Amino acid sequence: MEKLIYLLWGDAPEGSDALRDRLVGGLAPELIELGAERVSVNVDDSGSNCPSPVPTPHGEAPHIAQVSFWLDCYDQRAPLEECIDLVGLRFAGYLVTESLYTDYGDNEWSTERSWPAGARSPAVLTVCLIHRPSGMAYREWIDAWHGVQSPVSARIQPRMRYVRNEVVRGLTDGAPEIDGIVEEAWPSADHITDPMLFFNAFDDRDVLNANIELMLERVGRFIDMDRMRNVTMSEYLFY
Repeated sequence: MEKLIYLLWGDAPEGSDALRDRLVGGLAPELIELGAERVSVNVDDSGSNCPSPVPTPHGEAPHIAQVSFWLDCYDQRAPLEECIDLVGLRFAGYLVTESLYTDYGDNEWSTERSWPAGARSPAVLTVCLIHRPSGMAYREWIDAWHGVQSPVSARIQPRMRYVRNEVVRGLTDGAPEIDGIVEEAWPSADHITDPMLFFNAFDDRDVLNANIELMLERVGRFIDMDRMRNVTMSEYLFY
């Protein structure tokens, strides 16, 4: 099977519950009816109404939702894209390779998943679009992201779930160039907005500074920071 991700941009108000209702109550069941499996919806709704750790540049519209699903073959996507198009927002589709580094229940920050399909996950997500730095070799990029950054961030951050989506290629005309789509789940909005919580510093200023320095050094190795875009969202899993 193959995983497809669709990012949506548009004029829906920040923290839009109306958009959430359209995606969760309408689009997701339609996609499942058409054969999509392991459908998930991430959307900027009132449940995720907190600032991103990396604000979108002034004057630029952020991505406000992400719809993901699996198909036997991406060639079967046309009727599903027609449903996404009816939402009325600009969207771009990508074929990706998923790497589920940490799932709910894999560490002390979360219990195993117990909530039903289609219900909001008890977390606030950051959905980050990343780009490989110009001139960096592919193998070096993967080693820095998967082999170095992932275990470091797992050690110094309270991350409940971490999904690495490496973009294989864009599927829709004019899809913006993106190399990776990263989904990270955090215990609460405070864990995103409070540096002491975000970096597992436990009120120790020296630990905070050391972890910030380490994170910036590691992230700067494999992400073009000028092009990185990050939005907080709520997560709805339909499986």
